[in-house]
Amino acid sequence: MNKIFTKVAIASLFVFCGLVPEAFGQTTISGKVLDAGTEEPLAGVNIIVKGKVIGTITDFNGEYNLSVNDAPPFTLVFSFIGYSTQEIEITNASTTGLNVTLEEQSLLGQEIVVSASRVEESILESPVSIEKMDILAVQNTAADNYYKGIANMKGVDVATSSINFQIINARGFASTGNTRFVQLTDGMDTQAPALNFPIGNLNGPSELDVESVELIPGAASALYGPNAFNGILLVNSKSAFDYQGASAFAKIGVNHIGSDADQDMAPMYEASIRYAKAFNNKFAFKLNASYMRADDWHGTSDFDRNASLTPTGYDFNPGADKLHFMGDEASTNIGFLGFAAQNAFAAQGTPNDNATFAGLRALFNGTNTQNYPAGFNASNYLGDIPSQTVSRTPYMEESLINYGAENFKTNVGLYYRLSDELELSYLLNYGFGTSIYTGAQRYSLVDFSITQHRLQLRGDNFFLRGYTTIENSGDSYITEFLGNIVNESYSGNSTWFATYTANYLSYLGGRTDLNLPGAGYSGAGLSPGELGSLPTDQRLAIEQQAHLYARMRADINRFDSNSAQFGTEKESGLASGTIPNGPSFADKSKMYHVEGQYDFKNQIDFMGLQVGASYRTFDLRSNGTIFPDQDGGIQIKEYGAYMQASKKLLADKVKLTGSLRYDKNENFDGQLNPRISAVWTVAENNNIRASVQTGFRNPTTQGQYIDLDIISARLLGGLPESTSRYNLTTNGYTGESVAAYSNAIFSQGSSQAAILADGEGSARSLLVPVTELDPVKPEQVQSFEIGYKSVVGNKLLIDAAYYYNNYTDFITQVRVRTASAAIDNPTDPQAEYSARASLLSGNSNNTFQYYTNISDQDVSSQGAVLGLTYSLPRGYNLEGNYTWSKLNNELEGVLTEFNTPEHKVNFSIGNRKLTDKLGFKLTYRWQEAFVWESSFAQGPVPSYSTLDGQISYRLPDLKSVLKLGGSNLLNQRYIQSLGGPNIGAIYYLSITFDELMR
Repeated sequence: MNKIFTKVAIASLFVFCGLVPEAFGQTTISGKVLDAGTEEPLAGVNIIVKGKVIGTITDFNGEYNLSVNDAPPFTLVFSFIGYSTQEIEITNASTTGLNVTLEEQSLLGQEIVVSASRVEESILESPVSIEKMDILAVQNTAADNYYKGIANMKGVDVATSSINFQIINARGFASTGNTRFVQLTDGMDTQAPALNFPIGNLNGPSELDVESVELIPGAASALYGPNAFNGILLVNSKSAFDYQGASAFAKIGVNHIGSDADQDMAPMYEASIRYAKAFNNKFAFKLNASYMRADDWHGTSDFDRNASLTPTGYDFNPGADKLHFMGDEASTNIGFLGFAAQNAFAAQGTPNDNATFAGLRALFNGTNTQNYPAGFNASNYLGDIPSQTVSRTPYMEESLINYGAENFKTNVGLYYRLSDELELSYLLNYGFGTSIYTGAQRYSLVDFSITQHRLQLRGDNFFLRGYTTIENSGDSYITEFLGNIVNESYSGNSTWFATYTANYLSYLGGRTDLNLPGAGYSGAGLSPGELGSLPTDQRLAIEQQAHLYARMRADINRFDSNSAQFGTEKESGLASGTIPNGPSFADKSKMYHVEGQYDFKNQIDFMGLQVGASYRTFDLRSNGTIFPDQDGGIQIKEYGAYMQASKKLLADKVKLTGSLRYDKNENFDGQLNPRISAVWTVAENNNIRASVQTGFRNPTTQGQYIDLDIISARLLGGLPESTSRYNLTTNGYTGESVAAYSNAIFSQGSSQAAILADGEGSARSLLVPVTELDPVKPEQVQSFEIGYKSVVGNKLLIDAAYYYNNYTDFITQVRVRTASAAIDNPTDPQAEYSARASLLSGNSNNTFQYYTNISDQDVSSQGAVLGLTYSLPRGYNLEGNYTWSKLNNELEGVLTEFNTPEHKVNFSIGNRKLTDKLGFKLTYRWQEAFVWESSFAQGPVPSYSTLDGQISYRLPDLKSVLKLGGSNLLNQRYIQSLGGPNIGAIYYLSITFDELMR
């Protein structure tokens, strides 16, 4: 694949190089650029030839010198962030002393964006909602880094899995791994090939190298293809031609502050450096490197995912499965052990090779006498085993996960101007580090890396690029899996649950005048069957004490998390290998992508016309740890093409745009996605926009092919070859019906009669067989949006929008549990009994969670945003926005995972030139509580508010800026997702050196 990729790129370059025109002559221009107000020289002003790639920048004295291989006339464009742009026509082949003055101005409504239509246009005339963060916004963000500052844009949701791993989303259906959202860095999709969602800023540019950030909330598949479903984020780095010189950045901070902190205060470090240089305006290069280190936010939640299983009247849940406690995912209903024990005693000889049966026989027949009071026979009390779920005793997450967050990133850019019309460039983006990701489980991403290589040829009206993304899971592992390994290293699950159950009965029947083995426990002294006849309060008290005693005895040899033995077992678990034998991944998946676009603006002047195409291959290589690819990689091929046309009508008051894109994935039918939009300029700087568009998302690579053991179940892709591998339609039953069946059985005392009963009203009648599995297919969205954007008096920017989305073929995951054999076998009641009983306890051997679509129910959502920006006198800037998001209907029997608060508000005030040297910014964010739904957990995310702020001080003599600030200044702890970490304050001091002092 690498060879094919290289050949395509080289051949394409030769084709486009053939378009290079011959030079008509050389024109030289020189002069100086000054600040119109102070008449001081401006260093770093961008000067380009309109319609070409050729250009230069001013030096420290504001001077410039440019040679152009074209004869006049042509136009020079002078631009500088925070200043008005000037265009000057050149008519003389030798122009010297061309001095230009630029006026400082407010940028309200003046920004140029590219992402909305894939061509440059005013943000006021964008046909869809769009947000932009320019260099000044990046430098002056109130958050502790620019990427976190994206959360302050309208309509944006953020889910923090780690201190260095944030996931961006817009317009609902948010998740900690957002496969509905596309993020591009310099045109490269930043998704990890095996995960299919953007990895935040783990391999993105540092703030020294960011030129702009553009966000389109909503469907964008008509131009950007698959998975541009909820929105798209474009991060653009600085060109080595346009931003030359040296710059550096260093920050020291502190987190885990306050008496309620989960650990002692910890330092944070971050540093980056950038250097760029151009030679003869033909060749340029840039080098970037950055490193951060911090003690990560801790997961401390004891929220119980099994709270609904808490026995009525209990003060605690014996079967708790707490979010940030590892090992309690292993659980069983000990009522099942009751009739399993009866079956073991009823059988002759060795009834089963299963360790559970052997363990029960040994425990219940009194041969393991150290667990019992004198003369006690547990087998007499089997009828007193409750139908209650019990889970293993867990370890806290902090003892098993790697909280040493770090991130090293490097970026190399090489640029060569083949002519005034063509620029060839190569980019390397590399990110390496340690982080935490919350998916179906808590994943410790240790020494994880992403590498991207890009080769691009561009002109004023076209680009051709090819890139590859290479993922390496490093030493990453599943934390729950590691917790289970450590638990089993001192007592296997089957033995532990049998020991627990036997000691539960030991407490019930033990004499009250004798202490049971353990600290301060004496038995209840009950006769077999007596428990159920006691008054409710007395019965509940005895049952709960029995559970406490049983757990204490089952954990008698359990490793203390602070002990050397625990550390040894943990390291042994990490060294035990990759999934399914150990907790580690071995993923080195890749993605290859080639795309191009051509704009006919130089050939057609009565309308706008752009065409483009792309080709992509996923090469999945997880070595069997995520996908069934032990015998080699799995390849998935996709291609697409699009066309967009635009036309201005009615004296240029109305602009109509139509886009159409076709995409094909080899595993699914082709997708056709149109977009139609109109922008009506009702008055100067006052525009109304409307659009109707569609979007789609392919099932992810995991949604197609995953095969992963998560202890309680096995995750499966939704393609036929994924689900047929485990014969889910043979003795398989829906997860919902199995839950109802189990509840009915256990409510009747887990008796053999209840299991074997048939007919109406029986537990058996509740089971719904799975006879057919519909293969997963792409999900669709149809979106309508109307908006208004205007600038009033060059002081007030108003941006408002309303949208309505309708989704079809909603992608979700459903559960199936398979019985050990046919559950209807009249000729062999014992086999029938065993098969039905096997449905009562689930693990990755008989419980499967696979991807599919909900085709008989549509889902719709709607929302609105309002943003106001006001330029106050003396340089003050006041901003505020409000976001409303609403899911109109819920799906029955599945998780919709909307995961978005209905109301959010942001406010900020700032002045980057409070004085010549002093600036500041404060940002307040509030969102209301909402219900989080995911395969990891379902429950409430409380409302929260945060206050971020920074004060900056310019040191002109050192060409530097000092910044003192903090995120969550008031240190009010909050979570952004259920299962996410507990986020507190970060306080920091930074210094930034910029040779051009931009």
